[in-house]
Amino acid sequence: MHAPTRMITIVDDDASVARALQRLVRSAGYLVETFASAREFLGSMPSTRIACLVLDIYLDGMNGFELQEQMAADRLAIPIIFMTAHDDATTRERIRRAGTAGYLVKPFDGRVLLDALLRVAGPAVAGT
Repeated sequence: MHAPTRMITIVDDDASVARALQRLVRSAGYLVETFASAREFLGSMPSTRIACLVLDIYLDGMNGFELQEQMAADRLAIPIIFMTAHDDATTRERIRRAGTAGYLVKPFDGRVLLDALLRVAGPAVAGT
């Protein structure tokens, strides 16, 4: 029997960014789900346990910080790697206070994301 492959979930309202990240993460051997909004993610019933959530901060409707707060209130303990194109002191302080697993500034090198996923979620295949 094969060890299960870890699930990475990406929430980004920019479809081209979500597709590019999906291809990158899938190429590293992870399973990938993408959602275009925080509400879409919350309304889903994941088919498997999520190893890491890669979350854009500035989303239409509910933003990434609000999603993180809702997940905490719902006791959804999923490690989060935030990503944003808006790097400033206020954003960095909010991320620090949120206690997330990582923070990436767009645009970022794909290797940086894959290294962060390895650190946070472990290797693509559980038990390896």
